[in-house]
Amino acid sequence: MLYLTLFTASLLAATLLPGGSEALLLYDLSQTDHIFFLFCAASLGNSAGSVINYFLGRKGMAYLVDKGYATQQILNRAHRQFDKYGAWALLLSWMPIIGDPITLIAGVTAYDFRKFVWLVLLAKSVRYGVVIALYLQLL
Repeated sequence: MLYLTLFTASLLAATLLPGGSEALLLYDLSQTDHIFFLFCAASLGNSAGSVINYFLGRKGMAYLVDKGYATQQILNRAHRQFDKYGAWALLLSWMPIIGDPITLIAGVTAYDFRKFVWLVLLAKSVRYGVVIALYLQLL
């Protein structure tokens, strides 16, 4: 149950909903020695939340274009910019506040999904790895 709770909290923290999962991870680290499983639950949950953002972006852009809130010209420009800088931007998907919108924009621009998943998984894993390493250093 510990891992499912952390997975869920991490997933929700990666969506556009407000929240964080680091405090729960730190608490869970103090309760068990299964660091690897906690790392996996947090990383996979947070990455899954970013996948939700991606698909919201994919569907949301069609809605915005249909309603006239965005034009095809804006979408084309966003495509060009994200194709150019998207990989670097996705490596920042771990950051609070800006990370979630970056993953949403990746969906809006229909960024290559396989690349998206690998880059986000890398960024999120490094984030939780650093949190765990800092915790272990402070013990």
